[in-house]
Amino acid sequence: MRNPSLYLLPALIALGANVAVISECQAGGGGELTAAVRHEAELNQISMLEAESLLGQPNVHFFDVNTLEIWAEGYLPGAVFFNVRDWQKLLPAKKDATLVFYCANRLCTASVLAAREVMKLGYTDVRQMPDGVYGWRISGRPVEKP
Repeated sequence: MRNPSLYLLPALIALGANVAVISECQAGGGGELTAAVRHEAELNQISMLEAESLLGQPNVHFFDVNTLEIWAEGYLPGAVFFNVRDWQKLLPAKKDATLVFYCANRLCTASVLAAREVMKLGYTDVRQMPDGVYGWRISGRPVEKP
């Protein structure tokens, strides 16, 4: 039987040649390469336990970013349906208010997008609950219905 490493040698030589070519490539206008600037603020994700401790607190607002069908199945107590055309009108005047956004579950990104849009408007205490309303319901926490 032949040595298996002999079969790999041509592939490794070809790979090395490609890496050599790639390493000589530069991007940009001929200047020094620098790391890309990140223009997004970090999103403050919170647990269901943290969200639960905020329910009913003054100056704390919960926003449900689900579809109307999911909203009708139940939402966090006191939450406001956020998936409307004029959502900016739902926001409090105070930019330092605590705003908590959630959608269906960890696979849903609607609340992430909503939270980031609100942050762009200058709100400083924006939070997002990744477990969403499904996680909330599965955990046995109370919901309200319209």
